[in-house]
Amino acid sequence: MASSHSSSPVPQGSSRDVFFKKEVDPTKHIRPVQSLPDVCPKEPTVTDQHRWTIYHSKVNLPAALNDPRLAKRESDFFTKTWGLDFVDTEVIPSFYLPQISKEHFTVYQQEISQKEKTHERCKNICPPKDTFDRTLLHTHDKSRTDLEQVPKIFMKPDFALDDSLTFNSVLPWSHFNTAGGKGNRDAASSKLLQEKLSHYLDIVEVNIAHQISLRSEAFFHAMTSQHELQDYLKKTSQAVKMLRDKIAQIDKVMCEGSLHILRLALTRNNCVKVYNKLKLMATVHQTQPTVQVLLSTSEFVGALDLIATTQEVLQQELQGIHSFRHLGSQLCELEKLIDKMMIAEFSTYSHSDLNRPLDDDCQILEEERLVSLVFGLLKQRKLNFLEIYSEEMIITAKNIIKQCVINKVSQIEEIDTDVIVKLADQMRMLNFPQWFDLLKDIFSKFTIFLQRVKATLNIIHSVVLSVLDKNRRTRELEEISQQKNAAKDNSLDTEVAYLIHEGLFISDAFNESELTPIAIDTTSQRNASPNSEPCSSDSVSEPECTTDSSSSKEQTSSSATPGGVDMMVNEDMKLTDLELEKLANNIQELLYSASDICHDRAVKFLMSRAKDGFLEKLNSTEFITLSRLMETFILDTEHICGRKSMSLLGALQSQANKFVNRFHEERKTKLSLLLDNERWKQADVPAEFQDLVDSISDGKIALPEKKSGVTEERKPAEVLIVEGQQYAVVGTVLLLIRIILEYCQCVDNIPSVTTDMLTRLSDLLKYFNSRSCQLVLGAGALQVVGLKTITTKNLALSSRCLQLIVHYIPVIRAHFEARLQPKQYSMLRHFDHITKDYHDHIAEISAKLVAIMDSLFDKLLSKYEVKAPVPSACFRNICKQMAKMHEAIFDLLPEEQTQMLFLRINASYKLHLKKQLSHLNVINDGGPQNGLVTADVAFYTGNLQALKGLKDLDLNMSEIWEQKR
Repeated sequence: MASSHSSSPVPQGSSRDVFFKKEVDPTKHIRPVQSLPDVCPKEPTVTDQHRWTIYHSKVNLPAALNDPRLAKRESDFFTKTWGLDFVDTEVIPSFYLPQISKEHFTVYQQEISQKEKTHERCKNICPPKDTFDRTLLHTHDKSRTDLEQVPKIFMKPDFALDDSLTFNSVLPWSHFNTAGGKGNRDAASSKLLQEKLSHYLDIVEVNIAHQISLRSEAFFHAMTSQHELQDYLKKTSQAVKMLRDKIAQIDKVMCEGSLHILRLALTRNNCVKVYNKLKLMATVHQTQPTVQVLLSTSEFVGALDLIATTQEVLQQELQGIHSFRHLGSQLCELEKLIDKMMIAEFSTYSHSDLNRPLDDDCQILEEERLVSLVFGLLKQRKLNFLEIYSEEMIITAKNIIKQCVINKVSQIEEIDTDVIVKLADQMRMLNFPQWFDLLKDIFSKFTIFLQRVKATLNIIHSVVLSVLDKNRRTRELEEISQQKNAAKDNSLDTEVAYLIHEGLFISDAFNESELTPIAIDTTSQRNASPNSEPCSSDSVSEPECTTDSSSSKEQTSSSATPGGVDMMVNEDMKLTDLELEKLANNIQELLYSASDICHDRAVKFLMSRAKDGFLEKLNSTEFITLSRLMETFILDTEHICGRKSMSLLGALQSQANKFVNRFHEERKTKLSLLLDNERWKQADVPAEFQDLVDSISDGKIALPEKKSGVTEERKPAEVLIVEGQQYAVVGTVLLLIRIILEYCQCVDNIPSVTTDMLTRLSDLLKYFNSRSCQLVLGAGALQVVGLKTITTKNLALSSRCLQLIVHYIPVIRAHFEARLQPKQYSMLRHFDHITKDYHDHIAEISAKLVAIMDSLFDKLLSKYEVKAPVPSACFRNICKQMAKMHEAIFDLLPEEQTQMLFLRINASYKLHLKKQLSHLNVINDGGPQNGLVTADVAFYTGNLQALKGLKDLDLNMSEIWEQKR
């Protein structure tokens, strides 16, 4: 069918253009038909004919460079841009540009010569463009005119007569059946339609023939090429047949035997693999009986390793084996059963270890069994086994106390166990020595118990640390291996070219390089695995022989516990370093907890005994003995466990506080009774008190030990000698000194009550000061004791007693300061306050003595008259009272204090005498009255200086006279 109007009769540039070439001489050698490049230009369209290109430019270069603005034409176009001053100079050849000659293009011409010849040949094949175009245009116009006569419907691509509309359009029924027509008319219409269609057919056939004529050469060339192609295929088939025959001969002679050998070797290897696989299956089949045997001997770690290895073999090497489809789940259930067995076994071990007789010297019970259990529990990540051990420790601590009480009570015949059923009530029937022995026994048993716990926990701690150390070393080895692998990969990249040059496959080279370390690792695993079985001697391929242990990836390293037991650390313990470190800390905390448990049980034992006030009724010696025992136990547990437990220490402190309160109340009550019964008379000093004071002078603040045997009876002394000074004291002060020493000794025996004792001693000293002031200065002794009056001797004796206490306050302060912490030194200010209070009290007593004489002077001198006789009665009475005063205090107070006191009394006397003389208008004029007063004063001075110790006293009696105006 003819083409549409839009189609072009001009052949387009494609693979079909190769047929438009001149006839080839068949006698010449014909090369295979190849597609030639499209060198024939395409038919230009209307758009292409009118498209402007650079070849349409008609302006020459001089015209483009001509500048109409210049006055004259330039010889060079550079002046257009660079100005009129531009001077043309000779350009020096560049040193960097080579001199180009024809020889430089020789190589290029040789390379393109062949391509140029091909191009010229293709140009000859295609006719000239102008003549070809004119012929084609003429033919095209004629064909277009003919084809326009054919209706458009025949040109449609979807033309089909089976379509009713198309059929009606091509063959209208109007030509066959008309309303009034006859047969002749219908025949004429049909004939006319037939001729029209025939004409259309002729036009199409002519156009088709014309198109075929235009491509006749291509058709003939295709036929010729087809014959040539058949000849080539025939020759190729013959060559292939010959090649196959030769290959068959070569295969029969050279390859068939070798390939048969290779097939036999491959078959043999496959048989070996099947044999090893069956052997491995037989080994895996024996897993459950082997696990039962291991569990019967408590080899939990070995059983778990065997289960892990078997599961790994099932997943890797025996995957898909139908007979073993249930073995994996069975092994998982067996592993869970082993977990329960290990926990039960560890609980049994803990009970056996902690409840065995404490007299046994063995520190650790079945160390290998313990190590195996701990490894198994760590392997299964059962980290709660420490809680089991902690619960067992609590039960054991209770049983230790219970058993000790039963043993002790059974030895006491006075306790009827049938009447007193409860064990706590039986224990309360013990007296202090019996109960103290029981407590000592409990503490000794607890010490042994803690030592055993520490030894067991040390084994567990060493196992955990060995696993932690193995994890760290494994991680370091992995990092080193990764670094080596990275270096190896870099070296392999550099060797690729060499491997290709040598004819090796790169993948084979990689496999060979990786084979050696794998084989080494396999060998090390076989040697390191403790449960590996030797391979069969009839096995040829060693790498294929896999046992239940060698197939696993486990690696072990040996270490030793403190007891000397070697431990095998498995690599498959997938515990992180954080978990292991936390577990190690928990083990240490468990040791601390063991110490706390013992202390808590001891506290409950003490509290059960203290319900009836037993501990509060202990005397100082008993309580100190108890306190020392408890402190020793606290130090022993601290040495064993590394940390001080506070519960027993707190109970001791609580009991010590109660003891201190009772101790203080007893002494204070005793001191109060002594003061209430004190008559404030000088008491004799027994020899034991003098020895007590002498020991204090030697720096030993403690009660002297009672000497056994018969001692010499020494008479008591009148005064107490302290560092060469005599102290006349009352009996209460002697007992007060002894009480003070008891306080100091209690601090030495119970250091924990130092601060409380300091406070209580300060209170005691303050009480003595205030109470003595009330009784003497306040005259309370008149009602309490029944004294008639408070004499100067009572006052002087009270002052001297206070001075003795003041003398010992610095010694007491130094004693407490040596036993206080630096942060507690502020409590020493109590002694400073007490010293000040005592000095104020002593000063008040001195003032009281002066006040007594002052009232006497006021009474006597107010009646003094200057007249004969000399000395006057007034002065005689004054000298008499002064002598009584001296007699009362001289033996009690030191000479210096006596002199100071009489100086103050003399000053009071001069003041009153001066006042009376002024009242009588007696002046120092040398008259008779002046002479009488002078004589009385001389009498007073002589009598006063005649007293013992007052001879050198400077009285300065000239101050009694008023100054003359």
